[in-house]
Amino acid sequence: MKKVCLVLTNGFEEVEAIGTFAILRRGGLDVDIFSLTQADATGRFGLTCTRLKPFSQLCGAAYDALVLPGGPQYAELEKNAGVQTLIKEFIDAQKVVAAICASPTILGHAGYLKGKNYTCFTSMNEDFGGHFTGEYVTLDGNIITGKSAAASIDFGLAIIEKLLGKETADKVKANIYYK
Repeated sequence: MKKVCLVLTNGFEEVEAIGTFAILRRGGLDVDIFSLTQADATGRFGLTCTRLKPFSQLCGAAYDALVLPGGPQYAELEKNAGVQTLIKEFIDAQKVVAAICASPTILGHAGYLKGKNYTCFTSMNEDFGGHFTGEYVTLDGNIITGKSAAASIDFGLAIIEKLLGKETADKVKANIYYK
């Protein structure tokens, strides 16, 4: 079974984290949520996720994809050396790195979007040396980027398609009556 790790800290965008988690689980992916704070994480609108795995125990080699939801948490994720090391580990191993809304800027500031097609929350787009598509979801190699909370379903489906194939993504789409 393919495994996905999702990293949260306080200030995460609930729709992007929980929506993506639910879509990935519907596709049959094994998803573990890790807390950067080593404890519960509370989203920007007050939803608290409990019983999260401690980030200090995250072993990237055990996972096929890394998911970084956005929201105000992106700033904490970006300045965390452990998160930067984890992203580099996934990029170097040519594993899937998926970031949505504000979190693609983490990849951009680290240089991973140079020469790539990408999207992110429009007002956060900077010159990352790639091509900003402005689409809900953009896939370029093993990097998947999403535009905003509204793109969470498409974002999750893109991750499923990349890891498990179009047929599985289409089944999930059909099961949730998504057109």
